[in-house]
Order: sequence, then structure tokens, then C-alpha cells
Amino acid sequence: MTKPKKNKTLLIIYPHWHPANLAGVQRPRLIGNYLSELGWQPRVLTVDEKYFEEIPDPDFYNAFSPDFVVTRVAAFPIIKPRLIGDIGLRAFWQLYKGALKIIREEHIHFIWLPIPSFYNALLGRLLYEKTKINYGIDYIDPWIRDITNQRNLRAVLSQWLAKILEPIALKKVSLISGVDTAYYRPALQRNFLNFFDKNGKLKAESTNPYTLTKMAHLGMPYGFDPNDHKLTIRDAIPPWGKEINRKIWLYAGAFLPNSHLFLQAFFKAVANLRKQGNWDEDIKLWFIGTGSYPSKRIITYAEDFGLRDIVEERRERLPYLHVLNWLSRADTVLIFGSTEPHYTASKTFQALLSQRPLLTCFHLQSSALNILDSCNASQFSVRYTPENNTLELESNFKRVILQRFAKTKWQPNLIPLKQYSAEYSAKKLISRIEQINPKETII
Repeated sequence: MTKPKKNKTLLIIYPHWHPANLAGVQRPRLIGNYLSELGWQPRVLTVDEKYFEEIPDPDFYNAFSPDFVVTRVAAFPIIKPRLIGDIGLRAFWQLYKGALKIIREEHIHFIWLPIPSFYNALLGRLLYEKTKINYGIDYIDPWIRDITNQRNLRAVLSQWLAKILEPIALKKVSLISGVDTAYYRPALQRNFLNFFDKNGKLKAESTNPYTLTKMAHLGMPYGFDPNDHKLTIRDAIPPWGKEINRKIWLYAGAFLPNSHLFLQAFFKAVANLRKQGNWDEDIKLWFIGTGSYPSKRIITYAEDFGLRDIVEERRERLPYLHVLNWLSRADTVLIFGSTEPHYTASKTFQALLSQRPLLTCFHLQSSALNILDSCNASQFSVRYTPENNTLELESNFKRVILQRFAKTKWQPNLIPLKQYSAEYSAKKLISRIEQINPKETII
């Protein structure tokens, strides 16, 4: 199929880019990989990699379309004591000036700003006031959120600022998108009540009362790029090395503040199964890329339940393509979601594509469960509701673990995944942008 002429440009402003393989980078990468096929040029403004704190992932570059045109700017360095680490804040002024330069020299049709970094959203408002170019904010995570398990001073201050800054950033917005409608619905309720009818039902589009122009919203998953699984990688030796006689149950990705309840119930279920002689001692539980979360560590939980001999954790972020390879080598892939109903794990897609059995726990209302159900891949899934007590969760984990031991056939149907692909999400995004930018309709 011949690609349409790229006669429109989407300016994507995001402080991180390759070789940083953060989850936030995946969002614009996955969407941007398919923009060219839709007649749009993906134009990226980001920060020079020498200002990143993350360990570089050089192989990650191969997962990006050659259609991206990228400009990198400087950032203020981190000083000691480390008062400001957020790169979106350290590079805020440079990104603003860089965006104005691009807008002066090129024809930009729309500006799209994924968050976090949450300060990134404020650039949209500032650029609109200066240029009147419509902008959209994409909620990878909710800005104002539940911090029950993060009651430290930094988290409290962050939420205090969020309540001040979010209305400022959203005031002149044309599009609010997110990995799920539930991620941004509260933001619409706080700032744009005209999006709701008298019964509280959310409308697809409305008018921004501050600009008197069309405004829309859009929920679209991270999705996945099937080409990622076709890429050749170097030296993908798994963290467990040559433990070829062990069955690896692998959790890959950030450990969430609201996942602690699930982990405790899972470990307690494993500990009780061991006491009863119903645990497979060939299994080793690996947690990789869990991040520098501030709360109680996974290893500490393992010690509490007498499981330290079968639990390993690597907190540092690992090469993305290597992790895909390791998922396919695991005996079972673990995914623990959140006690919050809006959470939808982007890692669900990559886990399904690994073609390994998934043992998961999600809130009953999580869209991740809908995905697993549609793919006939939820037979080892625990469904959480707030009414569940710890004993019920433990019992449900024991049930799915024993089902996994019973060699239940794993035959997922991946055809329904197509509607969750990055290509599909890109089409939805462009369709919405063209709806609210009628004067810029492609000829």
C-alpha cells in the first residue's frame, strides 16, 4: 500500500526519548510509528540524552520508525542536594523556546503532549496563548491521583501542585486523551462539566467554554507494535542466567504503589501452598525492572513470608527488547495491577504476545481484564473488588496457582488484540484531531 503524502505535522513534545526506554516514551513511539501511514508527519521535541538519568538502552532505537523528525534541547543539570529531578521541569524553558522555534520555521497543525512529566502539559497552554495552535494532553497517568500508599512530603506536595496546575494547563485545551477514559474522566468532571449530560453520561465532544471552539476526548490504549517482536537483539542473557532447571515465573515492569495488597496476598498464597506441600519447588519468582518505588520492597515481603529463597528482584530498568525476549522464555508471566479501577496495564499486550501463560490480578473494572477475557486468556486471573478481604484474595490466588499447576491448556485467541494495536490507536487519535481541526482537513 502506498503511503499518503505527509501534508500535516503533529508536534509531539515529550522530555524523554530514546535511548531512555521509560513507559512514557513508549506512548508517543507506538502512536508515532503509524502516523506516516495516516498522512501525518511525527515531529518530536525532546531533551538531549546527556541530561537523562536513566540507563541508556541503545537497542531501543531500532523500535522507532524512521519517519520521526526529532529536535533535542538542553536542560538544567541536576545539582546537589537533588531538589529538582523531573526532567520536564529542568527542561521546561528550553522546550518552550524550542517549540516556538519549530512553530516559526515549520507548519505545525496540532500539538500533542503526553504526561507525565506533568509539567509538560503547561507547555500546551503557553504555546496556545502565543500561537493559537490547538493542543491536546494525553493522560498516561492521572495527574490528581490516589496517594494512599505514598504519604511522604514529596507526594503530598506533588498533589497540592497538581490541583493548582491542572486547571491552568487544561483551560484552553482542544483534546484530552488517555490510555483509558477512566484516567482522565475525573479531570473532565473537575474542569469541563459541559461534557456530561443531566444523567452524568459523558459526551464524545463538546465546546471548550474558554475558547468557544470544538473540544473532544479520546480513550485509547498504549497498544502494541507487532514489529517489536521481530527485531533482532544482542546478548539477551536473562537475569536468571543458566538456571535451566528452574521454572521462571516472571514479573516485568514497574511495581505500583497500589499493587502491594495483591503482592502480599500472592506471597501468602505461595507460602501456604509450600507448607501444605502443594507448591512446585522448581519455580523461582523473578521481579525485574520494578523501579525505585518508595514503599516496602518486594524482597522484604518475600522475607516476611519465608520465600526469600525463591524470590529475586532487579529494580533497575532493563532494555525493552531484552525484556520481550525474556518474557517468551518464562514458564509463566505475572502481572499485578492496581486496586484502582481505572488502571489498565500496558504490559498486558506484550505479555500476551509472549505466548506464555499469564497469572494476573486486576480490579474487576480494569479494562485489562476485558482484554484478557476477549482473548480467552483469563483462566489464571484473580478479579479484585474492594469488598475482597485478604483471605479471599489469598484463596483466589491459591486457586489460580493450582489451576496453573494442573497444566490447563493455554490457547489464547489473539485476533481480538487488533482493536488494541498501536496502529488502531493512532487512527483514533488522528480521527479526533481532524474532527476538532476542520479547517485543517486533509485534501
